[in-house]
Amino acid sequence: MILEMKVPSPGESIKEVEIATWLVKDGDYVEKDQAIAEVDSDKATLELPAEASGIITLKAEEGDAVAVGAVVCLIDTSAAKPAGDASAKVEAKPVVAEAPKVEAPIAAPVAEKTYATQAPSPAARKILDEKNIQPTDIVGTGKGGRITKDDAVNATPSMGTPTGGTRGSERTKLSMLRRKVAERLVAAKNETAMLTTFNEVNMTPINLIRNEYKDAFKAKHGGLGLGYMSFFTKAVTRALALFPDVNSMIDGDFKTAYDFCDISIAVSGPKGLMVPVVRNAENLSFRGVEAEIKRLAIKSRDGQITVDDMTGGTFTITNGGVFGSMLSTPIINPPQSGILGMHNIIERPIAVNGKVEIHPMMYVALSYDHRIIDGRESVGFLVAVKEALENPLELLMNGDAKKALEL
Repeated sequence: MILEMKVPSPGESIKEVEIATWLVKDGDYVEKDQAIAEVDSDKATLELPAEASGIITLKAEEGDAVAVGAVVCLIDTSAAKPAGDASAKVEAKPVVAEAPKVEAPIAAPVAEKTYATQAPSPAARKILDEKNIQPTDIVGTGKGGRITKDDAVNATPSMGTPTGGTRGSERTKLSMLRRKVAERLVAAKNETAMLTTFNEVNMTPINLIRNEYKDAFKAKHGGLGLGYMSFFTKAVTRALALFPDVNSMIDGDFKTAYDFCDISIAVSGPKGLMVPVVRNAENLSFRGVEAEIKRLAIKSRDGQITVDDMTGGTFTITNGGVFGSMLSTPIINPPQSGILGMHNIIERPIAVNGKVEIHPMMYVALSYDHRIIDGRESVGFLVAVKEALENPLELLMNGDAKKALEL
C-alpha cells in the first residue's frame, strides 16, 4: 500500500510551508513517527513525522514552497524492513599494480640572489620614493637583479589588486521564517508612527539582591538561575498596569486594551529571531518567570518552538546587551504598540547625593507607536520601569526579598 503524506496545517493563517531540510534520503526505510523533515512556516520551524513505516519516496526538494495539504512524499507500507547486517559482504582484496618508475625532471637553474637583487640605483630610489612604491614590489632588470632607472620609471603603483586569498561568494535563499521576519520589520517601520525614548538604570540594587540570594535561589529551585529578565519582566508588568495605553493595540479606528500582560521575549535561535510569549506574566513570581523563560529558550534553541508558543503577546522585551549592544532603537513587534530594549551593563561615573560614584549602568529604550501612545504615557512608563529596577526590594518584592524569591 502506498501512503501519501501531506503537509499538515501548522496554524490557521498559514497557507504554505517550505521544506527546510530532509532528514532522510529517497529510498530509505523509515519508522512510524520518525522525524523525516524540518519544514519552515512564517512563524516557526516544525518537524514532520512519518505517518507509517515503510520505504519513502520524496516528492519535494529542499527549499521548495509547498502548499498546506500537498503531497510531499510517498511511503510504501508493504515494503519489508531491510535486514541489519545479516548478509555479510565479501570484500575482494584490491590488486595494487606496481607503479612505473618515473625519473624526476631536472630542475631549471634558479638565478642566484645577490646583494644587488631588488636594490635600486640612486636615481631609481628617488623615482620610487616619489611614486610611493616599495622596491620589493618590482623585479629589477639590471645586472644581478638591480632596479634600474627605467624599471622605476615604468613601475606603476598597486591599485589594490588582490593577490592570493579567497574571494568566493555564496547566494542562498532566505528561509520562509527569515523572509517573514523581514517583511514584518519593514511593515512595522512603514505602517507605525514609531518613536523611541531612552533612560538609564543603576543596576546596583539588583546586583546586590542577586549576589546575596542567587546561590540560595538556585539551590531551592532545582538549578534555576536568578537572572535579570525576571526583574525586568516584573518591572514591565507593574509599569503596564500604571500606563495601560502601552499595553494596547490599534485596530483601524479602534483601540484594543488588555487587562493581562502576555510578554513576548525575543530570543536568538538556530533559525533566527524567535519571540515566544510568557503568558499572564503579571501573575508569575520571580521563580515562575525564570522557569518559563528557561523553558521557552530551550525550546527555541532545540528548534521545538511551536506556533502557539509565539502567538499573541501584548508587549515585547528584547535584550541586545547579551551581544554587547550599548544602545539601540528596537523595532515594534506588530500588532503590539511597545517594545523595551535592554542593553549591556557598563560601570560609569554618576552623581549620587552630590558626589561622583561609579555604578553599573544600563541604557534602556522604549520604542512605541505614537498613534496610540502619547509622550506622557511613554516617558512615564519608562520612568516607572527605571524606578522599579532601582528600588526592587520595595516596588517589586514588597519589602521581603526572601518571600518574593520563595526561599
